[in-house]
Amino acid sequence: MDSEALRYTAFSDTPDGGNPAGVVLDATGMDDGSMQAVAAEIGYSETAFVFPQGDGPLRVRYFSPRAEVPFCGHATIATAVALAEHQNASELVFETAAGRIPIELSRGDGLVAATLTSVATHVREADPADVDEVLATLRWERDELDPGLPPRVGYAGAHHLILAAATRERLAAVDYDFDRLDALMAARDWTTVDLVWSQDPGTFYARNLFPPGGVVEDPATGAAAAAFGAYLRALGRVEPPARVVVHQGDDYGRPSELLVDVPAGDDTGIRVTGTAVRIEP
Repeated sequence: MDSEALRYTAFSDTPDGGNPAGVVLDATGMDDGSMQAVAAEIGYSETAFVFPQGDGPLRVRYFSPRAEVPFCGHATIATAVALAEHQNASELVFETAAGRIPIELSRGDGLVAATLTSVATHVREADPADVDEVLATLRWERDELDPGLPPRVGYAGAHHLILAAATRERLAAVDYDFDRLDALMAARDWTTVDLVWSQDPGTFYARNLFPPGGVVEDPATGAAAAAFGAYLRALGRVEPPARVVVHQGDDYGRPSELLVDVPAGDDTGIRVTGTAVRIEP
């Protein structure tokens, strides 16, 4: 294992796409302050720190440049791929602050793909006053939302407010009040605001606003994709088992593709699959 901070981008097969994450494969001996300092120096939305535990599950912690977060999907995918490149594993288990995350690995065409299964999910209605406040920060009107995909708060290891735009043009033109949204998200313990648009029943475009991490937008968000899969299941918009494709990062200049598999069961974990590639220094 290696204590060097590696850089990978997840949910892409090229270094200029996807969502970059820092990866420290052996963080043994690092304390909270040193992990926070490394995450801030790297500057990506999250950096994952692995604590090997013999033959058991790997304890993994995630830090944004500003604070620790309980779970991060894209850093999980990046870390799993990095581990697969260092050892011939087909399965891994991460112990995270949000719970246990099993991961399956597959290889093909020179790439490693990782599939994580989230912790148990839940979805609840969003407070109308909170939705109004978010719309105000976005400078959106209520009639610019898709009535078929109502606002909800989804959880799959972290909480995400999910808002659906009625048009692709509305989703593309995001410009929001960072500090105002940051304050509301801190008060509500939301990790991202997940803005989505439905191209068809199985294809979605997304943008994830991430002020709590100190970044305006995340180009690929595995945790939010898992919460979104749970959201579609709760609304009856998919017939499990089902797969949907989430395109994220297109409007950010870092195209990403997240494959979301939705099993039957009200709260069973959602599977999210993606590739990852190393970003060379």
